[in-house]
This record gives sequence, structure tokens and C-alpha cells, in this order.
Amino acid sequence: MNLLLVEDEPNVVSVVSRGLTDEGFNVSVAPDGLIGKQMALENHFDLIMLDIMLPGINGLELCKIIKEQKPNTPIIMLTALGTTENIVNGLDNGADDYLIKPFKFAELFARIRTLLRRYGGIVSLDQIITIADLQINVSAKTVKRNQKEIVLTATEYRLLEFMAKNKSKILSRIDILESVWDIDFNLGTNVVDVYVNYLRKKIDKNSEHKLIHTAVGLGYVLKER
Repeated sequence: MNLLLVEDEPNVVSVVSRGLTDEGFNVSVAPDGLIGKQMALENHFDLIMLDIMLPGINGLELCKIIKEQKPNTPIIMLTALGTTENIVNGLDNGADDYLIKPFKFAELFARIRTLLRRYGGIVSLDQIITIADLQINVSAKTVKRNQKEIVLTATEYRLLEFMAKNKSKILSRIDILESVWDIDFNLGTNVVDVYVNYLRKKIDKNSEHKLIHTAVGLGYVLKER
């Protein structure tokens, strides 16, 4: 499903786009109201998220323009303006929901699901990644190989999902640290190597065909052969 985020705050863009991408959505980003207007009117989006304080065209005006031309597109306002007057103003301009910053990603995700149901969108978010006989259910966070369930820790799962979404791509230790742990580690740490070995023991141990491979001097890659 395709979502549009119109937001000029890099931190918000990073958290929202990454979180929704991990949940299986395709997320497009517009940094201001003018670009957001063009993208919203010229493309199909299943849901749009708008900040209010935007360069070019503010979110309230943009919401009204979109709803006039695409009334069946759900819109969530994301803003720090949380007074009753602001909320009422946003809803009066056509917004379907209003989320006040700072917000938790889980709440945004729940509101997106609710709006997609209301508008009749496809809300079965069971995204299955299949590599050989390995199956990863992105929404349920479950893993099977050869139809047998494999129990992973939260960190092991994040590592596996990241490698699977980058199938056949060599991932450096820095790539993995930044994407799986999302914090700056001492580059001398061997935490990546340790967790890759944990995964190997669970994913490849009882299989003839190994999926996790080492690219000597470069990093790791998940691929069929």
C-alpha cells in the first residue's frame, strides 16, 4: 500500500518512514506543501499524512485541496499544534484524524489501520518474505524454514528481516549496526558477528543449503546460493 508523508522535520520523517516501511508500506515523502500537493494530486496514495506548519502551502490548506479532488483519500494531520481550536480547524478542513506531536509510532500505526478499514482499504498486512524455503512474516514477526517455526529473539529477528529485505546485497557491519541497533556502537565491537552466528545456528544449522554467507572483508549477505 502506498502512503504519502508531507513533513519538513527530518527526525519525524526518519521515524515515520522507517517504521511504516518495516510494516510493509511503500512510503513517499514530500518536504513541503507545494511538492506534497503535486505528489498527492498526480499519484494514487491509500493514505496521506500532513504536517500543518509546512513551507509553501500549510497542511490545512493542502488538506482542503486534496479532499476537494480526492475525497476518498484518508488524511491524518501530524502536528505540534494541539489546542482544541487547532484540532477542530483541521477536521473542518477535511482531515480524518489528528495526531499531536510527539506521538508514539504504535499509535500512528493503529490510526492508519483504522482509517484504511473505514475507507475499505486492504488492511491485511501479512507481508511474507520468501527466500528458498525460508519464510518471514513481517507483520506477525514469525519465521519458518522448511515449514518449521524458528524462535528468534527480538534482535535476531530484526537482523534477519533487515538482511532479507536486502536479499543478495552485501551488508557491511556499519550498515547492520545503524539499521538493526539504530545507535552508534564502537566500531571495534563484534556484536554483529556474534548475532550473525546466532542466526546461522538457528537458520542454517539443519539445512543443506546455507542462506547466510560471509563476504570476506566486506560484511554479510543473505542469499539462496
